[in-house]
Amino acid sequence: MVVVLLALLVILLPLFARVAYETITCYWLNPRRIKKVMEKQGVRGPKPRFLVGNINEMTSLVSKSTAQDMDSITHDVVGRLLPHFVAWSNLYGKRFIYWNGIEPRMCITETELIKELLSRYSTKAGKSWLQQQGSKHFIGRGLLMANGDDWHHQRHIVAPAFMGDKLKSYERYMVECTKKMLQSLDNAIELGQTEFEIGEYMTGLTADIISRTEFDRSYEKGKQIFHLLTILQRLCAQASRHLCIPGSRFFPSKYNREIKSLKMEVERLLMEIIQSRKDCVEVGRSSSYGNDLLGMLLNEMQKKRGNGFTLNLQLIMDEIKTFFFAGHETTALLLTWTVMLLGSNPKWQDKVREEVRSVCGGGVPSLDHLPKLTLLNMVINESLRLYPPASVLPRMAFEDIKLGDLHIPKGLSIWIPVLAIHHNEELWGKDVNEFNPDRFASKSFNPGRFIPFASGPRNCVGQAFALMEAKIILAMLILRFSFVVSENYRHAPIIVLTIKPKYGVQIHLKPLD
Repeated sequence: MVVVLLALLVILLPLFARVAYETITCYWLNPRRIKKVMEKQGVRGPKPRFLVGNINEMTSLVSKSTAQDMDSITHDVVGRLLPHFVAWSNLYGKRFIYWNGIEPRMCITETELIKELLSRYSTKAGKSWLQQQGSKHFIGRGLLMANGDDWHHQRHIVAPAFMGDKLKSYERYMVECTKKMLQSLDNAIELGQTEFEIGEYMTGLTADIISRTEFDRSYEKGKQIFHLLTILQRLCAQASRHLCIPGSRFFPSKYNREIKSLKMEVERLLMEIIQSRKDCVEVGRSSSYGNDLLGMLLNEMQKKRGNGFTLNLQLIMDEIKTFFFAGHETTALLLTWTVMLLGSNPKWQDKVREEVRSVCGGGVPSLDHLPKLTLLNMVINESLRLYPPASVLPRMAFEDIKLGDLHIPKGLSIWIPVLAIHHNEELWGKDVNEFNPDRFASKSFNPGRFIPFASGPRNCVGQAFALMEAKIILAMLILRFSFVVSENYRHAPIIVLTIKPKYGVQIHLKPLD
């Protein structure tokens, strides 16, 4: 017995020693090394606490700033949503370091540095370990969280789904689903309802569209999957706060148990759809797995690749979950904020309606019409400027890089505060916090100051899809109804992964003849 125990100790001690060394290196040595390198270059920030870094300070500042609703519809929201950025940039300048648990993050707002980072270092910077762990059970290793060669191969596979004729094929889904939503609004008005929380309708509509885009005939089961994913997203966001504690992701906590249970159910439903497609091909009822996004990925899985990259079923499920998140919630929020802005700026609403009528002739907008809707495009851009769905854009350096005059050490995360840059008076002028779509009449402005979809090789692959969807929905809505923001609307933007209206957006709708 003693001999067996000694043998086990001989085997396990090196393992324990290695785990201990890697933990100490990850949680202590590397962060301190990075801190010293940046301090020598004059980049400082608030003092971090052990393990939690500056999380408590950020949480406290955000809780105070968002405790009260805003007195009126004002778009001066940086101090409310990013109070830690305002406080620390005033103390430490345009470049400063703060700590999200054990992860050091350098915040930059200089557009030249941002342009260089996003265009030049797309393969040498990507998503950090903390980000990947935080979304592991939600979207896994899909394109949004992939890095290096994996990201390159995944991007190459999925990009065709959002280009050319494939992109055009989605028009039918967008028009049909929007007609269905508009009819439901009409029906409610006939029954006497005049006030609507438009965010709920936009969320349901974009979920319908992405369900049909990804699953086509399996649309109803797709909606069931996406309902579970919405719950899973919220739970993962809550659980990620504890990632700074070593081993927290392995604790049998309530969050972790619920997350794993939901993930298993989502993937069970996905596998049912996938298996039914495979069965159809095997028995000869179909020659392909389908023309939707899932079918395209399953067809790609059959191809032999000489680059060592494997597209397996787990990765296909992760891509499907990723595109639901990226193509559903962010577009729903873009539409919701745009309706709020048009509802509180009737002159611009009238201008856009006149343009849509002129271009579309009162009919359903087609893809040929969309490039001619100049004013609508300007309004959408201004909405993305004032309320970008993602308030920050993160990148971690995977090797030492040179960024402008800075030496960026491996392991340093660089955080670009998109919201703060979009509201920077130096970049946009004194009316920076006003709704003024005319600022987008000219397409020539400094690269790096307008980045709702990021930029460079790693920009949002679904950007064209999202803008096409937003234009079709808004054009159809504005031809059918006039609308104003309800007196019951309370302006209270908050950040829960994305920028959301805390109580939704209530509007009054009036049908147009």
